Amino acid sequence: MKDEEEGQSGRGTMGARELSAAVRRPTSTAPHPPSTAHRPPISAWLEIAGIFAIFCIQGAWPLPDVNEPYYLGKALHFWNPQWAAGDFFLQTADTHKVFYTAFGWLSLWLSLPVLAWVGRILTWALLAAAWQRLSMAAVPRPWFSLLSAALFVLLQDRCQMAGEWVVGGVEAKGFAYVLAFYGLAELIEGRWRRVWPLLGAAAAFHILVGGWSVVAAGAAWLLAPPRDRASLRSMAPWLVLGFLLSLPGLIPSLMLNWGTPKAIVTEADKIYCYGRLLHHLVPFRLPPEYLLRFAGLTAAWLVVWRFVRGDEGLRRLSGFVFGSLALLAVGFALNGVALFSVCEGWAAGWMKLYWFRLSDVAVPLAAALMMARWIADLLAGHSVAKTRLGVGLLILAIGGAGLQLGVRLSQCSVPPRSMEDEADPVAWRQACTWVAQSGKIPADACFITPDEAETFKWFAHRAEVVNRKEIPQDARSIVQWWRRRWEIHSIDGTEDSERWFDSLADAGAADGGIERLKKMGAKYHAGYVITVAAPRLPLPVVYENEAYIIYRL
Repeated sequence: MKDEEEGQSGRGTMGARELSAAVRRPTSTAPHPPSTAHRPPISAWLEIAGIFAIFCIQGAWPLPDVNEPYYLGKALHFWNPQWAAGDFFLQTADTHKVFYTAFGWLSLWLSLPVLAWVGRILTWALLAAAWQRLSMAAVPRPWFSLLSAALFVLLQDRCQMAGEWVVGGVEAKGFAYVLAFYGLAELIEGRWRRVWPLLGAAAAFHILVGGWSVVAAGAAWLLAPPRDRASLRSMAPWLVLGFLLSLPGLIPSLMLNWGTPKAIVTEADKIYCYGRLLHHLVPFRLPPEYLLRFAGLTAAWLVVWRFVRGDEGLRRLSGFVFGSLALLAVGFALNGVALFSVCEGWAAGWMKLYWFRLSDVAVPLAAALMMARWIADLLAGHSVAKTRLGVGLLILAIGGAGLQLGVRLSQCSVPPRSMEDEADPVAWRQACTWVAQSGKIPADACFITPDEAETFKWFAHRAEVVNRKEIPQDARSIVQWWRRRWEIHSIDGTEDSERWFDSLADAGAADGGIERLKKMGAKYHAGYVITVAAPRLPLPVVYENEAYIIYRL
């Protein structure tokens, strides 16, 4: 292979037969050897650099991305409780303490934008290394990890069902997927004992990413033929180690609602599933095209699997995918129960566990790896027809992935996705920045902010009463979060209201609106309101620009 690689480097172009010879290797159904064997280190590092570039293009949304104010705000407050002191959301229970502990300490020295970019670069670099390892386990040929990575970001972006993503802004699950990818590489190569500690460590960063991966890996173990399974006895110490590694993520999650009355937990579960996270948890409420695209990709994966199913490593990977699809089936069953209002509260308590998260990643992942493997096998074949088919599929795959990356590059412009609901993102940032830098607003001030505002704390560094994005994780706080929202933003101020004001300015202009805002300010210790400039309210103005006004209550 070394001589073949050296021969390729001296050629400017390559025909189908030369390309076939460059990637040819004997077909075998034996477990893969270690994917790094006989690989020149510089070649592996160059592949990782290329994958990193692909992930950069895919994930480089303008700051801040949709979840970065949520996670990085929590991380900053975890290390510096005086930041935005008094903010309701920041004081609620923490469930990602490993992420906050391992990464959040950088917030003591870095501003939020710099922290976000450092976190993004670190996450993408680790994901790139993990993907190269995973891809070489599934497709042990040089440079095909670049193709599989490009296919993965294409398929995962375009064919996910319930909104899960891997490559994007910095948050806990990015680090969890790094460990999950390494675990999957060990699963493909049949090293069962190494799988469980890696997935357990993933669960420490994000309990659902790691936890559901453990369940799917267990399904892969059960579906594997007996000769391909490690015994439970031999795996027992490693299973225990994986469980122990998962405890920093598992214990905070289990303690969230410890001692909370069942009625409050049930109410919170309904709010979580039906009031806030329908787009992740309730597939019957998803756009039909999302379901169709995911179903089409699943069918395409099954077709491609037919051509590479002789490989034992890919059979183990398929077992993992079938495990994720079994979780998806359970989620649909729970949604069926909720749809017919049979034990709706009970169903919501289970639906909140994101049954569709893993399949949104596992199916595109397996499809990308197996498509790359099929193309590589076709190019390595002795048949001219198969080689031509492989070249055609390679061109098609590169074209589709290149188009996806081109679209992503065109989307890397302002405003950030987290500010898409703002009437004027530039004016919004100016108003919030004035709060942070003018010296006229006390550091412990609290604001009533627009319901859709996601970035107030990011730019203003001040507390706020509530916003739609920042839903807490514990049941008591979820109920309080919901109550704060409807008290401030619903038209009749009742919890059953389905009518909401378009803006706080409209709320203040309604009959009794000023008194209501003042009452909410007194109740939640908020001394200021920031809202759109029209209609203008009869309150003292402390700042205004062409789109936003800050009033003193």
